[in-house]
This record gives sequence, structure tokens and C-alpha cells, in this order.
Amino acid sequence: MILINLLPHREAKRKARKRAFFVALGASALAGAAVVGTWTFVLQQLRDAQASRNAFLQAEIKRLEGQIKDIATLRAEIDALKARQRAVEGLQTDRNTPVRLLDELARQTPEGVYLTSIKQNARVVSIVGIAQTNERVSEFLRNTAYNSPWLEKPELVEIKATNVGTAGRDQRRLFEFSMRVSLKAPPGAAPEPAAPAGGAKGAAAARKAS
Repeated sequence: MILINLLPHREAKRKARKRAFFVALGASALAGAAVVGTWTFVLQQLRDAQASRNAFLQAEIKRLEGQIKDIATLRAEIDALKARQRAVEGLQTDRNTPVRLLDELARQTPEGVYLTSIKQNARVVSIVGIAQTNERVSEFLRNTAYNSPWLEKPELVEIKATNVGTAGRDQRRLFEFSMRVSLKAPPGAAPEPAAPAGGAKGAAAARKAS
């Protein structure tokens, strides 16, 4: 027996393909929405994590800025203390400078040289004296230039011959001189006590008397 389908099969196939297309389209739309939703959720989580990290970094930056300010304050205080210490040490050194100067001049003044005036201006000392010969003045300059740990850069300002005493046999020919010398402090030298002042002056007087 032969069966013949008289229904419009082409129209039925067209509708089936259309339904399949719309089903595939709906599935694609759902899949796309799921992907977009998942990606949005992931991005939101990443953004929240980054915001949390940024907030932590901002808090740490503020904490470090506070510490930096504290360190700057401590450094300023340390610098102020060091400045005070240097000022105190400078005062201590300046207090002992006259004693040291007199003692050193007594040590470096050769025989035959008599100091009549000593004036100090900051680190420069002006000296006026009388010498028996020019050689004595030269020796005094060499001593202050090479043998003294406290004196340096001697400079002869003037030297001139002069006669001392009454006319006749008592008259002597001497040399008046003036010079400048600079004070220096040897490295690591401790300030000297003020007690030996009398001894330094006595030594200077003994040297002059000789």
C-alpha cells in the first residue's frame, strides 16, 4: 500500500528551523548575559579589592608621613643639641685660650727676646717686643711656624733698630719688632684647666728675665 503525504512539509520544516533559530538565539542571549554578569561580578570584586588595597596604602602613607615628621623633629632637636654642645665647647676653649697662649709664647720665645705687648683679636694675636739681634726675631718666627702645636702662620710686620739707655757706654742697640700669629687647636686636644695660669705667667716672666 502506498502512502502519500499531502501536508505542506516545506512549511513545517521552515517553522522547525525558525523555532530552532529562536531557541539558539535565546540560549546565546542567556549565555552572553551569564558571561557578562560573571565578568561584571569579577570586575566588581577586583575593584573592591583594589579599593581596599588603596585604602590600606593611604593609611600606611599617612602613618609614614607622621613618622617622617617625627624624624624631622628629632633631627632638628639633635641639631639644636649639637649646636649647643659646640657652643659650650667653644666657650670652654675660649676660656682657656689666654692661658694656653701665654704658656705657648713662654715656650717658643727664645732667649734675648722680650715681649712688651700681646693683643688678641679672634684667632689672630698681635705681638710687640724687643730683641737683642735680628737672628733672635728670626728664631722666634721659626719656633711659632714649625715647633708650636698652638700657633701658626707667623708674619713679621715691622722691625727697626733702636738705642736703649743713656748716651755713652750704657747705651745698647736693640731691635723693636711687631708681628702677627694665628691660633690653632691641635686635633683631639683636650681643653687645658685654668689653674696653671700663674705657672704660665711665671714661666713667661722667667724667660724674659733670662
